[in-house]
Amino acid sequence: MNPVLVIIVGVTLLSVAGIAFGGTFLLRVGNGGVPTNDLQKTFFRAGHAHAGVLVTLGLTVVLLTHVAGASPGWAAVGSVAVLASAVLVPAGFFLSVLGADPARPGPMMASVWLGAASLTVGVVISGVTVLAAGIGAL
Repeated sequence: MNPVLVIIVGVTLLSVAGIAFGGTFLLRVGNGGVPTNDLQKTFFRAGHAHAGVLVTLGLTVVLLTHVAGASPGWAAVGSVAVLASAVLVPAGFFLSVLGADPARPGPMMASVWLGAASLTVGVVISGVTVLAAGIGAL
C-alpha cells in the first residue's frame, strides 16, 4: 500500500477519537448543557453522523481497493477523495450554524456540497479502479 496512504489511514483512525468526543458534545447539547436552537441541534447531529459514516466508508474503500489489487495511484486518489469528504461534510454542518441562535445555515454550508462532490468523485474512481482490477484478473 502507498506509504502516504498508510499515514492518512493512521491519521484517520486517530480522528475517531475526535468523533467520539463529538458524541459527548452531542450528549451535552441534548441534555441542555450547551445552549442551542433547533437548527443547531439538527446540524450538529447531522455533522456527527456524517463524520462517523464517512470515516468508516473511507477506511473501507482503502481496504477494498488494496485487497482487489487496484492500481495504487488511482486507489489512493479515490480513497483520499472519500476521506476528504469525511472532513468537508461534517465541517460544513458544524461551522455553518455557529453563533448565537442562527436562523439559517451560513456560507460554510458550501463545504457540505464540496464534500458531496468529493465523495461522488472518490467512489466513482474507486469503483472503476476495482472493476478494472477485477476485469484485469480474469
